[in-house]
Amino acid sequence: MAKIIADMTIDSVKMELTDTKTIRLAWPEGYEVDFKTGHFITVAWPDTPGYKRAYSLSSCALDRGAYEVTVKRDGKMGTRIVDWAKPGDKLTVLPPTGRFLPVYESGKHLVCIAGGSGVTPFRGFVREATRLKHPVRITILYSVRTTNDIIFNEEFQQLQQENPNFFFYVTCTRLSAEDPWPGRRGRINADWVRSHVHDAANTFFYACGPNELVENTESLVLEQLGIPKAQMRTEKWG
Repeated sequence: MAKIIADMTIDSVKMELTDTKTIRLAWPEGYEVDFKTGHFITVAWPDTPGYKRAYSLSSCALDRGAYEVTVKRDGKMGTRIVDWAKPGDKLTVLPPTGRFLPVYESGKHLVCIAGGSGVTPFRGFVREATRLKHPVRITILYSVRTTNDIIFNEEFQQLQQENPNFFFYVTCTRLSAEDPWPGRRGRINADWVRSHVHDAANTFFYACGPNELVENTESLVLEQLGIPKAQMRTEKWG
């Protein structure tokens, strides 16, 4: 079956942070594509079709009728989307693909490690598991510079209230000593990750974000924690 490439209209935008925007791309009439939570789409502006950029879906497979992507002001595409994209604009969208897929199995624990905008696909993971009332356990360990850099903070807090199997933890790396933040400070390390692992054989690890964070996490999980590679999936964002 041929892959469907379609022009989609942005029907809403939301500034998540001062440098991060979620856009909702409405499916055109007759558009129906099977896809999975954790997939990414590739987009291009119709006036510059040769320049494309891939973004993880921040929505889930239950969100029919539109795709959501959450974009940080970075590079030509990210800057244009964050600073200029508005309802009514069109983007050319290549169909979803990818292998960064959640394992929804009873008794499994998904430990999702993210830095910066790398948290965006995990919103889809948690949305889907919560709506399905699936018993899979999901823990997000999220590294940001300051409390002003936490994407989806309110939504994740709300999802914790709705889903007893979801846990959201943040660590801040660049807070001043005077900041009243009561949570964890410092980079993600083996001790912090290990403290959230209760049954290593049934734990799947996901890491998404900047190359350095993903590579460090991969080393931490595979070498320091001794987890088999088959239990880890990564998504690097350059």
